[in-house]
Amino acid sequence: MDMNVIIPFTSDVPCDSNGQRMWWAFLASSMVTFFGGLFIILLWRTLKYMWTVCCHCNAKKKDVHRITTGDGIIKRAGKDDPAASEVGWMTSVKDWAGVMISAQTLTGRVLVVLVFALSIGALVIYFIDSSDPIESCQNFYEDFTLQIDMAFNVFFLLYFGLRFIAANDKLWFWLEVNSVVDFFTVPPVFVSVYLNRSWLGLRFLRALRLIQFSEILQFLNILKTSNSIKLVNLCSIFISTWLTAAGFIHLVENSGDPWENFQNSQALSYWECVYLLMVTMSTVGYGDVYAKTTLGRLFMVFFILGGLAMFASYVPEIIELIGNRKKYGGSYSAVNGRKHIVVCGHITLESVSNFLKDFLHKDRDDVNVEIVFLHNISPNLELEALFKRHFTQVEFYQGSVLNPHDLARVKIESADACLILANKYCADPDAEDASNIMRVISIKNYHPKIRIITQMLQYHNKAHLLNIPSWNWKEGDDAICLAELKLGFIAQSCLAQGLSTMLANLFSMRSFIKIEEDTWQKYYLEGVSNEMYTEYLSSAFVGMSFPVICELCYVKLKLLLIAIEYKSDQRECSTLINPGNHMKMQEGTLGFFIASDAKEVKRALFYCKACHDDITDPKRIKKCGCKKSKKAAYKKMRLACCFDCGRSERDCSCMPVNVHCNMDSPQRDIPLSAVSVNDCSATLRQRNGGMRSSPNSSPKIMRHDPLLIPGNEQIESMDDNVKKYDSTGMFHWCPSKDIEKVILTRSEAAMTVLSGHVVVCIFGDVKSALIGLRNFVMPLRASNFHYHELKHIVFVGSLEYLKREWETLHNFPKVSILPGTPLSRADLRAVNINLCDMCVILSANQNNIDDASLQDKECILASLNIKSMLFDDSIGVLQANSQGFTPPGMDRSSPENSPVHGLVRQTSVTTGANIPIITELVNDSNVQFLDQDDDDDPDTELYLTQPFACGTAFAVSVLDSLMSATYFNDNILTLIRTLVTGGATPELEGLLAEENALRGGYSTPQTLANRDRCRVAQLALYDGPFADLGDGGCYGDLFCKALKTYNMLCFGIYRLRDAHLNAQSQCTKRYVITNPPYAFELVPSDLIFCLMQFDHNAGQSRTSLSHSSHSSHSSSKKSSSVHSVPATNRTNRAKSRDSRDKQNATRMNRVGQEKTWFTDEPENTHLRTMQIKPVNKLTINQVSQYKSTSSLIPPIREAEDEC
Repeated sequence: MDMNVIIPFTSDVPCDSNGQRMWWAFLASSMVTFFGGLFIILLWRTLKYMWTVCCHCNAKKKDVHRITTGDGIIKRAGKDDPAASEVGWMTSVKDWAGVMISAQTLTGRVLVVLVFALSIGALVIYFIDSSDPIESCQNFYEDFTLQIDMAFNVFFLLYFGLRFIAANDKLWFWLEVNSVVDFFTVPPVFVSVYLNRSWLGLRFLRALRLIQFSEILQFLNILKTSNSIKLVNLCSIFISTWLTAAGFIHLVENSGDPWENFQNSQALSYWECVYLLMVTMSTVGYGDVYAKTTLGRLFMVFFILGGLAMFASYVPEIIELIGNRKKYGGSYSAVNGRKHIVVCGHITLESVSNFLKDFLHKDRDDVNVEIVFLHNISPNLELEALFKRHFTQVEFYQGSVLNPHDLARVKIESADACLILANKYCADPDAEDASNIMRVISIKNYHPKIRIITQMLQYHNKAHLLNIPSWNWKEGDDAICLAELKLGFIAQSCLAQGLSTMLANLFSMRSFIKIEEDTWQKYYLEGVSNEMYTEYLSSAFVGMSFPVICELCYVKLKLLLIAIEYKSDQRECSTLINPGNHMKMQEGTLGFFIASDAKEVKRALFYCKACHDDITDPKRIKKCGCKKSKKAAYKKMRLACCFDCGRSERDCSCMPVNVHCNMDSPQRDIPLSAVSVNDCSATLRQRNGGMRSSPNSSPKIMRHDPLLIPGNEQIESMDDNVKKYDSTGMFHWCPSKDIEKVILTRSEAAMTVLSGHVVVCIFGDVKSALIGLRNFVMPLRASNFHYHELKHIVFVGSLEYLKREWETLHNFPKVSILPGTPLSRADLRAVNINLCDMCVILSANQNNIDDASLQDKECILASLNIKSMLFDDSIGVLQANSQGFTPPGMDRSSPENSPVHGLVRQTSVTTGANIPIITELVNDSNVQFLDQDDDDDPDTELYLTQPFACGTAFAVSVLDSLMSATYFNDNILTLIRTLVTGGATPELEGLLAEENALRGGYSTPQTLANRDRCRVAQLALYDGPFADLGDGGCYGDLFCKALKTYNMLCFGIYRLRDAHLNAQSQCTKRYVITNPPYAFELVPSDLIFCLMQFDHNAGQSRTSLSHSSHSSHSSSKKSSSVHSVPATNRTNRAKSRDSRDKQNATRMNRVGQEKTWFTDEPENTHLRTMQIKPVNKLTINQVSQYKSTSSLIPPIREAEDEC
């Protein structure tokens, strides 16, 4: 073999002067090391085996000898042998080495990661040196890369020694891939230093270290999922094989074949070899680069077999894993100065679009909140498009809130709140609630301080949230129970029809839609643009009474103030709705306003009497700079006053009551709530709720206490032996009754005079999910109604279903059940549905149907069935003086003073279309089937449809807006709950969680004071003290007069749909107008929504009620609403009176039998014992002529005879 000068050399480097190649020396060092070590290991194993065999034979001979000589007990080496119990030094060293190289300790992890990093560094040095010739003379002291490579390989040698010591099987260790890599890379470096020459050689084998890349990432807790580990494994094996093979081709092609005297070499860079291997593996083979040497071609033959198989299997699997990676699997990056909320639960296109529409509404102030959705299913194309449209404020991540890792990804610990949406259309509401409760538990377990707002479907499941230790409603945690609010809204519509629509529109964000045509939609949409907001009241209101502030806000600021919130001395908050003129405002009081946007409400905060008193345009009311100076002046005046009177600043009473307040802190002297009773003998209370203070009286504000009013008959309710209310005093209560005692047969119901009652048509069976009828009954049994004002409730439906609900209803008075079906006209006629105040249609089977358009089929069929019914007109005209209520301080015997004494008669209902109905819907689009005379498009939003605007339809979807409303202001939910539920409190929820039923309680001053709270009513304008305003008057004048005179707060109108047409024959349908402007013109047929004070005098016995001296003013008590009808029916009064006089004798016997039914009978007395005994048919027809507006008030004829 001719080895002439074939390597570059210089005289500066002490190398072989002949330039001969010495590659064999480098290769020999590796081969000698490998095979020499292998030989030593095998020799050691052979000798050890032979030694073990010999020792084993000698031990057998000794044992035989001991047994034959009978020397005694054979002593075996065991625990008692000191030599056996000691651990040898070799074992200790081996254990130490094992700890050093294991990844279970911090030192081991650091060492493993360091070895891998240095291996990659050595590979990078190889890439750099690959641009030089394969073999060249190099001076170790001048070659920087050689020095670094030498340092790396010294470290590899030490690490190899640790691995060798820790290895249990030295032979297998010697044959490991990592050991082979060390054999062919470490020794040549030392040879290079000795020979002052460098040989690129097999240093490319360091690329095989990349196979351990996934292990390193797992040690660092970077890879945690199986897919990610598998992906990194596949990629690392593929790349390391690729680079290693390219290094071998680079070596043989640049060196040539040894048997050809290295003459057939070709100059190929390392990266050209990488390219060659890739096109070879992929079977493309362009031919621009190919192997010329025999060794290279031979290697390519075998590499194609393995490389092609690897390429065909690894690459598709890698692509599949990358394609299957979660598109939304990243982590949220919080932005400084910007809050974010996490929304999870039921994430669909409908729920997300409804949520975003309300949350990001333009009427809110600038919403600087980012919304992060977390769901375990990736969004579909429609939902993905929705997220992209809101990409500046919305992000989506795939994961589950039950996984702490996913909670960390969305930064739940720094989130402002977490909102959990529920699936309102699920077949199993209890299972859905259980899922949401588990989500709450998981989130609270991860971060107990996070604020959570969750939707719940069933009221009884709210109790489970109280079991979570970190659940705290005082810190902002809220559960929005859809069943509670839905049924509460419907129940309030039984008291004031249309109220459900008005309240739903108030907490939903709606944009103003301007209509030029004079249609009912114009006035309805003007009211729809109003929402509910909260804002702190300006110090200019301090010392004023609530009605005065309310009037000022409405007239001057164009704002409607309906309630306030304050904190007691114990820092407990309570919401007071229309508290009356006894309430004096204090510094820092929070007000609840109805306005069109949040900017308008700021006027209440900025208002200053000195600066804005003469301003007529409310838009010009801006923040002024005189408040600080006013506070300082007040301080000086206060201190001077206290110095003169010789008292402390807090005890000084020289200052007037209207300015005697704490200007430095929001502390309030008002008692906690409307149920607080303060014993102050120096206070003289007025019947209208006013208060005068004697010179020595305390300035502390006190609630209106009905027990302290002279002559108030309410004191009779304090009977220690009778329980009339529940333990909180918020609801009427009676001892539990068996369901058999409240069941009516069809004949019994037909013979019973039911009038002014509530008919509940409910669909359900033994398998249906419970809807929680208690939430419907509770608002109708609120204690701020007197017992005789309660509307009787008759359930018409499956007895099997109602038995399941009865456990929660058996403590409420005046409830009856007619087993049957709401689709049976005979059952409907038996309960006098044409004489009811409201017919409610509910279904418990709605979510059991997959087809959304068929979910409401039962309710729609029942509604159309009732509307198509016809009733006999021979019963004539009602002779009823509908007196809804008499405000405090008014004389019932003075029709000219009573706002609702008015002569309002209704013609008898001859068609079911005139029966007041409210239908519950699940699918919003099904509202188009309720009214056949409307022109609503199927795609019209629910709030724009006629049935919803008229208050005859209610869908649970309108409650979605409460999620965002509660997040921005949790006081809104408190106010809605107070208005809707009739007085449900967190304390009451705790009691229901314990016993699942209301507990009766004895009447005490504290519980009776709970009755003194506002309720919603409807005020008729046809007659009474407001009749002069009913015909062309201004709504603002009515607002001010009702507020000043009767402490009634008006907030909307329920108007006939065609009232603006001035037609003779008008449609009987009405629609809702929310918060009309001051100059809004009234018509006589309008009904006014108002918040009225509790009427203490209404509790007197009906037989002692004053009636008008005119027979035309005979009163038939109606519970809460008074409806007006045309005056053309007045002429029928005399004719009906003559008819009644002729039948007195026949009626007196029947009166005696019906007496207990129409009076304040004990609550435990049941309807079945008071059914009307059969009389002649003529008498029955004559009695049924007259529709009473309350089921507990005697018919007009009987009332007149008793007077």
